[in-house]
Amino acid sequence: VIPLILEGRDLVGQSSTGSGKTCAFAIPAVQLVDANLRKPQVLILCPTRELAVQVAEEVAKLTLFKKGVRELPVFGGQSYDRQLRGLAAGVQIVIGTPGRVLDHIDRGTLKLDSLKLLILDEADRMLDMGFRDDIERVIQAAPAERQVLFSSATMPPPIRALIKRYSKDPAMVKIEAIAQNAPQVEQV
Repeated sequence: VIPLILEGRDLVGQSSTGSGKTCAFAIPAVQLVDANLRKPQVLILCPTRELAVQVAEEVAKLTLFKKGVRELPVFGGQSYDRQLRGLAAGVQIVIGTPGRVLDHIDRGTLKLDSLKLLILDEADRMLDMGFRDDIERVIQAAPAERQVLFSSATMPPPIRALIKRYSKDPAMVKIEAIAQNAPQVEQV
């Protein structure tokens, strides 16, 4: 996935939860950011505030390795003050829920004119939660010359329709889940 993103290809990544999708798209996203340009260059849409916070935490760990790159989670249920200050200060990576992202776009506090990369994380869940119209509005607000990544555990017909409509010759990467009775991973 990482080399395909760095090549500038649109991408559809399908694998089960916990398989490393976040790092697969966040590592090249951080790499592609111009640290000297203090405008949003990467937008990651997530279906829930919990996932937006989780993705933002992972992105924050990665931005430690690239000086000058800042991320900001934006989601409903959180005060606008922190989000407005963060956007005004000039962040390059915005991670948010569709509703709050659209709210900032409509207010003029989130401008997508410098956007290079739009990532739809857990796209299937966003559609299940009824965000299709919001997702389409965000995609349409993004520049025509941008890269789009769809990350999803499943690929139902509505996702395939979005991919067909909004991506250009996307690379397809599917990782099959391997059934294990007891995973051999110890988390500390």
